[in-house]
Amino acid sequence: MRTEIIYEDDDVLVVYKPAGLATQTASVGCQDVVSELKNYIRQTEFRAGKNVQSVPYLGVIHRLDQPVEGLLVFAKNPKAASGLSAQLRKQEEETGFCKHYYAVLYGRPVEASGELVDYLCKKDGRAEIVECRSERQEALDHDATGRTGKDRGTEEAEKTRKKHPGKLIRPDARKASLRYCILQTVGASDTALADIRLETGRFHQIRAQMAHGGTPLLGDLKYGNEESIEAGRRLNVRNVALCAYRLEFVHPATGRKMDFHISPKGEVFSLFSQF
Repeated sequence: MRTEIIYEDDDVLVVYKPAGLATQTASVGCQDVVSELKNYIRQTEFRAGKNVQSVPYLGVIHRLDQPVEGLLVFAKNPKAASGLSAQLRKQEEETGFCKHYYAVLYGRPVEASGELVDYLCKKDGRAEIVECRSERQEALDHDATGRTGKDRGTEEAEKTRKKHPGKLIRPDARKASLRYCILQTVGASDTALADIRLETGRFHQIRAQMAHGGTPLLGDLKYGNEESIEAGRRLNVRNVALCAYRLEFVHPATGRKMDFHISPKGEVFSLFSQF
């Protein structure tokens, strides 16, 4: 089993997922973390003399991209799954669930620390950053082009604004927010180690936002630019240089605060003195 179990009790499983292994896949014959853990649970129950179910319960709470390594928590029963999922939904309120990442960036942000806030849409397996404005702003933009306040587009925008104050022009867009801090740089600042805390949990969020900000992750062939991809090849980076190194949540049964840490195993992280 490639998945490494970090912690287990009757309600939760905390595991380390290696880079290159999918969290969950629909592809027939392809191994993933979920299938490995279900096999593990089945074998454990059999050895304990329990009545083995054909398909053990395993609640998927969150995921990591296939080329990303790090910590994941799974629920072993529906009640635990409900509790953990509720915490994950409250992540934006800084309560309960919290995920921290190490990322190796190509380049360095202008500010050594800060917050990135964007709006993401999922399209063709990618996260795209889009411009989102309120319907009120759209109406003002219409006026700025010389159209009158009686313009049909402006009137429709105003009607929408009154019915749905603050409604976004792109209803499929989701706010994505993260905080980053640069810990160390090497190679005349061409490569930087960042500590990233997610405040929202969007599809490919870190990869898309850091690339949009001008500092793509090494090894990221999907969101990287020509220079970052070439740098990753020179350094023999085989996966996305991203590790979910810390995971915090409240135990859904005991109410105890749980806090897990790991060190990245990707070779690219050895460029930095703290590993």
